[in-house]
Amino acid sequence: MSVHKTVCPAKLNLYLAVTGRRPDGYHDLLSLATQLDFGDDLEAEISSTGRDLLVCDNPTLSCGADNLVLKAAAAYRKRVPDAPFLSWKLTKRVPCGAGMGGGSSDGAASLRIMNEICNDALSETGMLDAASEIGSDCPLFLSDEPVVMRGRGEKISRVSKEVRSALSGMQVVVIRPSFGIPKAWACDALDRANAMTPTEAAEAELGAWLESPCGNIPQRNRFEAVVFRKYLCYDALNAELTNAGLPMLRLTGSGSACFALADESEAKDMIGISRKCLGGSCFAVRARLVQ
Repeated sequence: MSVHKTVCPAKLNLYLAVTGRRPDGYHDLLSLATQLDFGDDLEAEISSTGRDLLVCDNPTLSCGADNLVLKAAAAYRKRVPDAPFLSWKLTKRVPCGAGMGGGSSDGAASLRIMNEICNDALSETGMLDAASEIGSDCPLFLSDEPVVMRGRGEKISRVSKEVRSALSGMQVVVIRPSFGIPKAWACDALDRANAMTPTEAAEAELGAWLESPCGNIPQRNRFEAVVFRKYLCYDALNAELTNAGLPMLRLTGSGSACFALADESEAKDMIGISRKCLGGSCFAVRARLVQ
C-alpha cells in the first residue's frame, strides 16, 4: 500500500495591515506572506476502517475532528464523496499559537494529498473553496510562492516575477517565546486599541514596494501595537539586539513568533541573545524563504 507524503511549510507575514472588522466577526487584512523551507511533515495511506484516523508526535495536539488535517479531509470528502478514508501521520515542528500558520499548512497539505489520491478531482477553484472553509490562512498554502492576501486571508493574488526574485532564498531567523498568543485575544485587543490601518494607505504602502521590490520591505504589523504592549519581553529583546548591532525582530501574524531577515552570522548571534533573554526553552530556527 503506497504512502503519500508532503511537507507542510510554515509561513511568515512579511507585511501585515489589518484594515477593519467585518460583519462576520473576522478582520479584513492586507498581507505579503511567504512560506519557509521549514515545516511539518504529513503522510497518509488508504485506510480500511471506514473513517479518517490521525496520529501525531505532539501529545498536546488534538487528533480529533477539530484538527485541521481531519477538518480538511471532511471538507474534501464533502465535495468528492467517493474519496477514500485515510490513516494520517503528522510530525510537528512548527509551534502552535505562533502566527506561523502551522495548523493551516497541515490542513492545506491534507487537501493536496487527497486531491493527489483522487487524481485531481477538485480544480484549483474547488481546492481554494475547500481551503477557505477550513481556515483563513489555508489558501496561501496551496501556492508554493509568495502571495498577497486580502479579505480575511482567503483572497490570494500572485506577485510578480521581480518580487519572487527579490524574496527568493532570503535567510531569516525565527524566534518564539515559550508562550503562544491566542489570535482571538489579539484581534479583540486590536479592536479596543482602534489600531487599524486605512485600506487605501495600506494598499499604497505595500503597492509601492511591490511595483519596485528593492530595498527593505515596508515595516508593518499592526498586531505589534497590542502584543508588544502586553508582552514586554519583545521590547526588551529588541533593545538587546539593537545594542549588539543586530536586526530587530518583527511579529508574524498575531504572534507569538517573530522574525528578522538575517545572514548566518547574525542569526547565530540573535539566537544566542534570544535564549539568554527568553530562556533556553524558546523556539529558534534559521530558515530560508521559498525559492
